[in-house]
Order: sequence, then C-alpha cells, then structure tokens
Amino acid sequence: MMKKIIASLLILVNCAMLKAGEINIEGNFMGKNIFVTNPYKSSNNVGFCVTEVFVNGKLTTDETQQSSFEIDLISLQLVVGQKVSIKIKHNDGCKPKVVNPEDLKPRATFEVIPGSMKVSKEGMFTWSTKNETGKLDFIVEQKRWNKWVTIGKVEGRGTADQHSYSIKYDPFSGENLIRVKQIDVTGSKVSDSYKYRSMSPVVTFTQGKDQNINFSSDTKWEVYDLFGNIAKQGRGNEIDVSDLKKGNYQMNYDNKSGDKFTKK
Repeated sequence: MMKKIIASLLILVNCAMLKAGEINIEGNFMGKNIFVTNPYKSSNNVGFCVTEVFVNGKLTTDETQQSSFEIDLISLQLVVGQKVSIKIKHNDGCKPKVVNPEDLKPRATFEVIPGSMKVSKEGMFTWSTKNETGKLDFIVEQKRWNKWVTIGKVEGRGTADQHSYSIKYDPFSGENLIRVKQIDVTGSKVSDSYKYRSMSPVVTFTQGKDQNINFSSDTKWEVYDLFGNIAKQGRGNEIDVSDLKKGNYQMNYDNKSGDKFTKK
C-alpha cells in the first residue's frame, strides 16, 4: 500500500512539473522596471498565468495576479549596470509576455576622460573612460579616404569606474583623426575625434611597364572603377593589376583618395 501511495505522489509531482513553465531573461539594470502582460491561465478566465517572479534568485513581492504587472527593479536598490537575472514561473497552457526586455540591454553611456586619448611612438592608441554601464565593445575608427573606417574592437569593462584601453594603430602620413564608439539597442554613441599628426613620409606611386602600381612605401590601398565599385583592396607596396579589365580606375592609398590610373 505504501509503495502505491509513493508512486501516486510521484505521478502527481511529475504532472505538476509538466503543467508549469518559466521564462528567463538576463541583462543589466538600466534604471527601469520591467513590465509583463499576464493572460488568464485557462479559457474560463479564472486565475492568471504567472505564479512567481524571481530576481537574482530571490522571490519578489510583485503583485502578479492581474492582467499586467510591473517587476519593480528600482525598489531593489540595484546599481545601474548591475547584472540582473529574472525568472518568471507560469502555468502550462498560457504564456506571459515581457513587454520591454530591451530595457535590460546595456547602454552606451561611456565618457572619455579628457586628455586620455594618445598615440605612442610604438603605434599604440590609448584612451580611458568612466561611467560605462554594461559590457559593450569599443569600436575604434580612423578617418581615412573621407570616411570612417573600423580599425579594431576592444571589449569594454562595463562598470562606472575608470578604465584604460589600447589598440595597435596604423597611421598614415600627415594628419590623422581617431575616435571610439559603442553601439547599443538605441543606436550609437561616438567620442570626440582625436587629432594626431604622423611624421612618416608621404607615399607616392608610379605605374611600371608591366602596368602594376608601385608605391614608395608600404601602405593600405583600394582600387575602384569609375562607378564606385571596389575592384581590389589590400596592403603592400605594389598592386598587381593583371586581373583587372582594361579601362580607367581610381585608387585610395595613404592619405590620398581619387588618384587615377589606366589599365591598358
């Protein structure tokens, strides 16, 4: 008889587990509460779907027995940028909906410390920040050929205290502009540009008898046709034009853009 009772209890427990579900969302506290729409748990409009809500493993006191409710993160005295894990338990056969999960996504709130942007003799670009909230990549961009070009990414620390970063930087001759930015769910935040003058010699080019383009020193380059389509790009002191169709081309290299040559 006891075995039958235990077996029956196990069946009931398993059935209860099958009739429950949960939603898990994670992110960072960004100073906002989370809103949930909460349907009835059955077609007879008796009782609501959500049974319990946990924030960072602790059961909340939020009033869940209504058609919509608020997970009150602000009252928990969380620090902006702090990691948040939310578990919403609900009955089977219904499913609540988190209205604003994007409000747990990190935001680009960084501030570059004035005077911290520098380029070393070894070619390292460094900068320091404060007031980050949540980990986002810093995208380092260089103004080259009249457009901003990504030269690398560095993972942000994501906390409000001061942090320092660095990345290998490849300047061209003359005046360079560098900046950092972060992209979040709302768009992007961009730092002021840092101006740096490189003393490396200006790169020039000649077209050899084999029609190849020869540069006076190593440089990044790109070749495009007169319709603006990129035909080739790379780095070095020579461009092999043997695979290009006959015609007129333009190229960007060093700090120059729009120089022309003809493939015969």
